[in-house]
Amino acid sequence: MLSNDLIKGTLRTIVLKLLSENSRMYGYEITQKVEELSKGKIKISFGALYPVLHKLEAEGHVQTESELIGKRKRIYYKLTQSGIKTSKTKLEEFLEYVEVMTYVLNPYPA
Repeated sequence: MLSNDLIKGTLRTIVLKLLSENSRMYGYEITQKVEELSKGKIKISFGALYPVLHKLEAEGHVQTESELIGKRKRIYYKLTQSGIKTSKTKLEEFLEYVEVMTYVLNPYPA
């Protein structure tokens, strides 16, 4: 499993990327998809996920839709137009970061 410190810095980007690839997702679905895609190396807690989702909503990058599933209300999150742009920007920033860190940590590859 990867360090929570590393995940914390990328969680916003992860959420935005997943929502850009799916029309809408609910919290548990996001945690399961991340675990599946990372082959179990990243496990996101609800305590880490929901503050990110709420902040994205407050910033206008995601909107919510409620749906009644049986007796439970499920909240779905989906990107707004602003969120689509932000998702692209954050992904580009992250890929640039990975490229720079790869060089910084291994400036003279064999």
